[in-house]
Amino acid sequence: MRRLAILTGGGDAPGLNAVIRAAVKTVQSIPDCEILGIRDGFDGLVDPGGVERLMADSVRGILPRGGTILGTANRGNPFARRVIRQGTEVIEDVSDRVVDSIRALQLDALIVVGGDGTLRISQELYEKGCPIVGVPKTIDNDVGGTDVTFGFDTAVNVAMDALDRLHTTAEAHHRVMVLELMGHDAGFIALEAGIAGGADVILIPEIPFRLEVLSAKVEERARGGRPFSLVAASEGARPKGGEQTYARPADDVYFARLGGVGDLVARSIAQTGGVETRVTVLGHLQRGGSPTAFDRWLATRFGAAAVRLALEGGFGRMVALRGPEVVDVSLAEALAAPKRVAVNGEAVQTARNLGIALGD
Repeated sequence: MRRLAILTGGGDAPGLNAVIRAAVKTVQSIPDCEILGIRDGFDGLVDPGGVERLMADSVRGILPRGGTILGTANRGNPFARRVIRQGTEVIEDVSDRVVDSIRALQLDALIVVGGDGTLRISQELYEKGCPIVGVPKTIDNDVGGTDVTFGFDTAVNVAMDALDRLHTTAEAHHRVMVLELMGHDAGFIALEAGIAGGADVILIPEIPFRLEVLSAKVEERARGGRPFSLVAASEGARPKGGEQTYARPADDVYFARLGGVGDLVARSIAQTGGVETRVTVLGHLQRGGSPTAFDRWLATRFGAAAVRLALEGGFGRMVALRGPEVVDVSLAEALAAPKRVAVNGEAVQTARNLGIALGD
């Protein structure tokens, strides 16, 4: 009997359940093969009761569901786990306990579904001898080695719908509407949703902006008889010569949490041009809800491909979309450099051709 396991780590994304479902169904089509589910990311390999056997009934009806039936944890790094010892909070490396759990469960492979942080942990566990196969997941689309990650298409569609809705109220009230979007240090969501949703200004981390340029664009539209504007701002965007805006600082375990650039931009436009502004932070709405057809399709292909790769012994590797085909690449290659918007690429050039201000 060959035994596989699957876990989902990091922030949730539409399509996670589709990966789990595809993995379970693929395993069931293979004689003498079974699959376990690990709850709440790597925590399930450390805490008691974190493992369950996945059967057909486990995945029935989950294809259209957002979230993940296994649960997840974006604070579950086994190399830096926050625990309480004698009433004092300390940071511990419990990665050896994860390795021991994998061995105790007699796993032939562990499929890890996650973004760059989770996949980096996976690479470190692989270097400790664990049979890891990765599946790239993030709404930010910032994982290298793959053309696109599942979850991204749903997030872009949610952001586009928000821009469509903000357009009508911006026009009715002659306001500037600023929509702050997720993306961390990559501007893919803001750029693609901004173009698709008719934004007048798009701010992305890769292109530092000047506040006076934003105000000039708003004033230009007002002079042209359009006294309203839409601004799509990625949470990681920053002023030229300035810093990103954070809602929470970093500590020994967690990265700093981005947030607040929308308020910064709105205040500047209102003060400079006397224009009424409103800010909408879309936040976790981009992560939730039913995945689009594309994300279900890609996640399903990734789930099935991950099982095939695991049974072939392709450890330390990750499934990826390259052109029309699902292939596999090494985790080391995928993590070598984060994916970012090409500032001189076709997508940015398209935005400029349309007269969209990028703030530079």
